[in-house]
Amino acid sequence: VQLQASGGGLAQAGVSLRLSCAVSGNIFATNYMAWYRQAPGKERELVAKLTSATGTSYSDSVTGRFTISKDLAKKMVYLQMDSLKPEDTAVYYCSGKLMVASTRTWSDYWGRGTLVTVSS
Repeated sequence: VQLQASGGGLAQAGVSLRLSCAVSGNIFATNYMAWYRQAPGKERELVAKLTSATGTSYSDSVTGRFTISKDLAKKMVYLQMDSLKPEDTAVYYCSGKLMVASTRTWSDYWGRGTLVTVSS
């Protein structure tokens, strides 16, 4: 299983960016998919989460501005980021709790991050 995040870059405050996460591998089931971020000098934090059972949840700092979604057919997870702020600058990571078909056990998977830099 591999998670590949993309879509980061340099943006001005107020604009939008969409991050994408491509999930590859023979996935039997998904417990949740999530986006985390880590700003320079700070700990990694949960930004948005999408679970099969409870739907979506967001950190207070992005509620109303970010939207997590998925396309099962394409095995993609997205993070739409609107009204970006300089404090959104961070490396964004895609993560998921997935069950691989061959093992039928749950495991946590992480992709490499994609850098988002927001200028004022």
